[in-house]
Amino acid sequence: MIASLVVSAALGLVACGSAPVVEEVAPDYAKQAQEISKKYVIADLHIDVPHRLHDSNEDISVATEGGDFDYPRAIKGGLDAPFMSIYIPANLEFEGEGKSFELANELIDNVEAIVAANPDKFALATSPAEVQANFEKGLVSLPMGMENGSPIEGKLENVQYFYDRGIRYITLAHSRSNHLSDSSYDEARPNEGLSEFGKDVVREMNRLGIMVDVSHLSDDAFYDVMEVSTAPVIASHSSVRDFTPGFERNMDDDMIETMAEKGGVIFINFGSTFISQDSIDNNNAYKAAVKTYIESNNLDSEKDAEKIRSFTKSYRQRTPFEFADLNDVLDHIDHVVELVGVDYVGLGSDYDGVGDSLPTGLKDVSTYPNLIKGLLERGYSEQDIAKMLSGNLMRVWREVEQVAKK
Repeated sequence: MIASLVVSAALGLVACGSAPVVEEVAPDYAKQAQEISKKYVIADLHIDVPHRLHDSNEDISVATEGGDFDYPRAIKGGLDAPFMSIYIPANLEFEGEGKSFELANELIDNVEAIVAANPDKFALATSPAEVQANFEKGLVSLPMGMENGSPIEGKLENVQYFYDRGIRYITLAHSRSNHLSDSSYDEARPNEGLSEFGKDVVREMNRLGIMVDVSHLSDDAFYDVMEVSTAPVIASHSSVRDFTPGFERNMDDDMIETMAEKGGVIFINFGSTFISQDSIDNNNAYKAAVKTYIESNNLDSEKDAEKIRSFTKSYRQRTPFEFADLNDVLDHIDHVVELVGVDYVGLGSDYDGVGDSLPTGLKDVSTYPNLIKGLLERGYSEQDIAKMLSGNLMRVWREVEQVAKK
């Protein structure tokens, strides 16, 4: 009898008359998350590795001390297809003096060099089929997207040129309005949306099979894109404006719905100041304090750089930066799913692009299992999570390819 009770206890059975009761075992979400991270392709639409490495000797094929991305951490996190951002600074030097085209080529060369030096770890990818084939070989794909359309430099043939170089999405503008589109960050709106040439560029991207990226665009430019594009479009690294009222860089509900109606996908940015109003308010107060300090003391940003650094360090010791956390990212995902469904949301972290503002629990590319665990805890199925990780990207990318074939 004692032996029988021991066995029953070990099995989680408790006697209740003649019928045993089975105690429920809590799901091991952490284990499930690890399994899912290896089972499916994880794609991240925006990682700023090329710009990070432009003036650096870091070797991302091995563990690095700095940055948010390297090969060991990508493997640990299950990251299979990080889109390399060919980021072109939005300043007059590049836009007006013809340096954008040159820099874009340098950054693309650098991505190709990473692959050439590490063919056992990385591979280029210019289609969903290539991403899947690389995944099956155990290679990390490095597809490329261009952040800022300034390298097109007013020449429609350059759209074809960059397609041939492997670019598969173009963010039409960055933090300044350019010859294609107005920017959400720029008070100057010379195009009142897209320029006429910008509209031609969108049509050419449709013709070739390059995804049109509306992240960074002004609201008017977004709606121009939606009117002109015959293919679904993406927001490669944007979040939900409902949580950050007045922050035009994020997308409001009408924009998300309009994009989803045409099959487009919003890929959620992880940066704290994209997803948390508390973080935005904290950062704005910090910037205002620094500005006041400089102006009230008649300081020069270059000559008095050390004094300014000392002030900023002291300020942050008294008032630390307000980090968002994993749950904030999950809240943005939930909002999109509740608004338009699970087929229209993905991941666009902005790793290596948002500095030290990443949320707790998602500090680098090793942490995607934390996100998956959070999604499981919120009741998402494995199939739903697979869509968010890469299924939605693959679907919209294939649809863009199909439009080009037609």
